[in-house]
Amino acid sequence: MSRIAANPIPYWSKAGKTREVFEEAFRDFQAIGFTATKADVPDGMTVGEYREWIAGYGLSPALSLFNSPFDETVDMAVELEKAKRFGAQQAALGLDRTMVSSMARPERIARPAVGTGFDAGRLDRAIENVGAVCRVLRTEGIWPLHHSHVGGVFETGDEITKLLDDLGPDLIGAGPDTGHLAWAGVDPAAFIRRYADRLGGIHIKDVFPLAGLPDLSYPELAATKRLWAEPGLGTVDFTAVLDAIPAGYDGDFMIEVDEPSVESKAESHRISYEWARSFLAGRVT
Repeated sequence: MSRIAANPIPYWSKAGKTREVFEEAFRDFQAIGFTATKADVPDGMTVGEYREWIAGYGLSPALSLFNSPFDETVDMAVELEKAKRFGAQQAALGLDRTMVSSMARPERIARPAVGTGFDAGRLDRAIENVGAVCRVLRTEGIWPLHHSHVGGVFETGDEITKLLDDLGPDLIGAGPDTGHLAWAGVDPAAFIRRYADRLGGIHIKDVFPLAGLPDLSYPELAATKRLWAEPGLGTVDFTAVLDAIPAGYDGDFMIEVDEPSVESKAESHRISYEWARSFLAGRVT
């Protein structure tokens, strides 16, 4: 059965991925009731050390993410070696899948969610690069899932569906983010229904009303605390999302609130967890 997992991104996004930062997050997760967290092994720590560390907080490793621009700025030989190491690490943690995402085009960070600076050649190149990374991950026993994210090469609905349709189900699955899809104008439930047979993971993210958002950059919008909402407090139709998820789905439900709408990160995760335990009853352990 699926798990409710937590991504500690609001803890480290500004403070950095230090041991102290993660320990604050893990203490909060343990107190709230989470039993799984995004697998994110710090540099200099072995897989065994990481598993023992998080187990001390009652946590197990959950669905992680391989991130790359996938565009002309990357050295693919380097990216493929990174993917090989990452895949081996995830397999050693006992995981069989990971999300794969692009989130770093400068022009799209400056003007997000509308496909700024679309370039057909760049998109084709990025799809080819994603395919190469997916093949490496497959050799390590890891099922790659595309993770939708505003700000990357695959931002709009057309870009995401071209990636998934061009590469096909034998190479890549779907790991959508409900909030990022909604922000980019994609109906999350309809998207999940379209790729239900390829669904291997999902980020549960909510957004406040998007109409009338100020013309700001991605980080500026997030800093307003009126972009991301704790699940159930925003506009995403999670009833439709849950209805679209097939009964046999066995992936994680990863709670992710990049910038909490409340002052306390712990309170944000408590709100999210209590909502998820109630809303996902019967679908999660």
